[in-house]
Amino acid sequence: MAVKDENEKNRKLTQAEEKRLKEFNEKCDKWVAEGYKRTDLTVGIVKANVFAILLFIPFGVIFGGLFYLFNRNAEVTFKPGMILFWVFYIVAIVVHEAIHGLSWAANTPNGMKDIEFGIMWQYLTPYATCKQPLKKGQYIFGALMPLLVLGIFPSVISIPFHSFFWLAFGILMSVSAGGDILIVLEILKYKAKGKEVFYMDHPTQAGGVIFEK
Repeated sequence: MAVKDENEKNRKLTQAEEKRLKEFNEKCDKWVAEGYKRTDLTVGIVKANVFAILLFIPFGVIFGGLFYLFNRNAEVTFKPGMILFWVFYIVAIVVHEAIHGLSWAANTPNGMKDIEFGIMWQYLTPYATCKQPLKKGQYIFGALMPLLVLGIFPSVISIPFHSFFWLAFGILMSVSAGGDILIVLEILKYKAKGKEVFYMDHPTQAGGVIFEK
């Protein structure tokens, strides 16, 4: 398990989180008793936020460079303006979590009933969590969809529309998906050896837990 910030390890859980964690631990104990090996691939929120800040460099260089390359002789705009930019961003943070939920729900027995949402108030970090086990590809799909929809897509369309607004928005939302990217990297680094493998999203921490046998 990744080393956590002390405040994060000791943060007070809401009643909903305590209930969710209790149900999660009961499922985990059941699977371990059935012979599954449990491996935690959770990441600390502080580590995820630092990683996200560092992503400004590659995303800024790649998308900023492409934008300049194709728009150096074009008239660049920043419509609809700075105020709406930040309104869009705040709304997009909520939409980001909704996309996680919808993407995971597409692969669960009960759809959105298997998804719950919450906020880590100490870090002002909203989150979505899936209560059902997922296959590796399904988990990664749900983890990266907000990056693709809210980050990569706006960054790409900013080029033909000569819009610095959508470029800045896309880069910011790509960076906001830094924790998701870090979680996926942890999953990809882990080489499961079991024939039966599934992934559970952790209900109160960033990241997931792998079960295999």
